[in-house]
Amino acid sequence: MALALVAALGTGGGAGRPTVNGLPITDGFLIAYVHSIYRAPSAEVFTVEGRRFTMRAVVSAGEGVLDYYALDGSRSRLPGGGWLLRLAEPATYTELSLLTTSIGRRTLMSGGRCLPLFPPAGAAQVRVAVEARLAGRGEPCRPPYNQSFFLNTEYSATDVTATRTVESQKPHAWPSPG
Repeated sequence: MALALVAALGTGGGAGRPTVNGLPITDGFLIAYVHSIYRAPSAEVFTVEGRRFTMRAVVSAGEGVLDYYALDGSRSRLPGGGWLLRLAEPATYTELSLLTTSIGRRTLMSGGRCLPLFPPAGAAQVRVAVEARLAGRGEPCRPPYNQSFFLNTEYSATDVTATRTVESQKPHAWPSPG
């Protein structure tokens, strides 16, 4: 069963506000997950421009996740122990198809709010596309996505170098996926 997942910029005239499957966004969002091999909380960082979204970076609790992507870019250590890989060549999409599972726990994140994409058991196909929505969805982020590591990632659609993290609290220990 396919789920529709949407990111959008409103077009005015009451068309709605920017969302990712109803999760309100401004300049960007994260697709967070627990890496199935490294078992490390990680996220792909996206900016949104018009009806397109661009993957600008990868953040992770484990450096091995950045190696797994095998992408060129600049790597740096974050306050609190995480890792950031700014992509040398960002990837832009008008739609993105994802396979989600309860093991990887793919979750959309923006503005301190989360929208889980994974089913309770098994797998589901999720489509990421652009659309405006009038109402917002989402919930407070749960572990492991409630860590400052994720919540303090900032985005800039106009300046790739402005994708950064800001440490405002010490992160707790990373919980094991369950």
